[in-house]
Amino acid sequence: MKHIKLLTVLLFAVLLMSTTDRKTTTIFIIGDSTAANKDISHDRKERGWGMALQCYFDDNIVVDNHAVNGRSSLSFINEGRWEKVLEKMRPGDYVIIQFGHNDEKAPKDRHTDPGSTFDYNLAKYVRETREHGGIPVLMNCVVRRNFFVNAPENDDDEKLRTTTFKDGVKMIEGDSLIDTHGLYRVAPRDVAHRMNAHFVDANQITHDLEQGLGTEDSKKLHMWFLPGEEPSVPNGRQDNTHYNVYGAHVVAKLLADALCEEIPVLKKYRCDADITLDRKGRGDYMSIQQAVASALSRSNGETTIQILGGQWEKPQLPKKSRIKFILREDATWK
Repeated sequence: MKHIKLLTVLLFAVLLMSTTDRKTTTIFIIGDSTAANKDISHDRKERGWGMALQCYFDDNIVVDNHAVNGRSSLSFINEGRWEKVLEKMRPGDYVIIQFGHNDEKAPKDRHTDPGSTFDYNLAKYVRETREHGGIPVLMNCVVRRNFFVNAPENDDDEKLRTTTFKDGVKMIEGDSLIDTHGLYRVAPRDVAHRMNAHFVDANQITHDLEQGLGTEDSKKLHMWFLPGEEPSVPNGRQDNTHYNVYGAHVVAKLLADALCEEIPVLKKYRCDADITLDRKGRGDYMSIQQAVASALSRSNGETTIQILGGQWEKPQLPKKSRIKFILREDATWK
């Protein structure tokens, strides 16, 4: 019996040391395609904002993105995805909870109702995060780029990936961005208020972004390409839901700022670079030649390129170039 007690004490000590000695905090993301990691093969350009978030926090923060295309607050639980996050969570980690795009869809395996089952699922995420020592952060859904007076029928955002430009909606757009989420954008705020949890109004942030850019320039955030404009979608696309590389980074940066305002302790880990290079597709470029070319095209001041992980061939730069490299995630020069 004494040996068992001793082993128990030693095991507890090891677990305590592993928790207190760790130097990083994880930000988990659970959500849908607007945040998810994407297939970057064949130079595909679609990105989720969660895929880009690591670029805006230093190496003391590890972004672990579990958001998946097409998931709702219900299906994410029923598919066992939430359980996997709980298994990885450690005390002091954060969990960003963002659903809504697919909860409003009709299929029973995804549909929930705001004020009822949607709120219940959000509350479950908050409660169980806290039970595991984590810190929940509720976000409402980002907006769709909808300048139509009457929103077009949309039974599944995931179908947009298989469309071409000519399949796009032929309705006339106005000057005002019109909401498509209704009470699904309100429920996360209500749950956060009732449970005294952190809340970031991603819907308002992205509404102001898209409305500020206007009808035409807001297209630059999305997978919205004319035929022949983008090699990875040669027939073009009119996708007003999903972000391209540029859009994901614009949104990720805004949400990183909002997170730091809501949770001030994160401010000391907030970082910025002019360009991020990463072979996993989290950055602006995956090729060092493209990153350097972009930096050299900028005429004002020093340009900072941060590199996330891997070994890289150090480029030969013009003598007068003002490019500064920051190596992160154990990145090295060959």
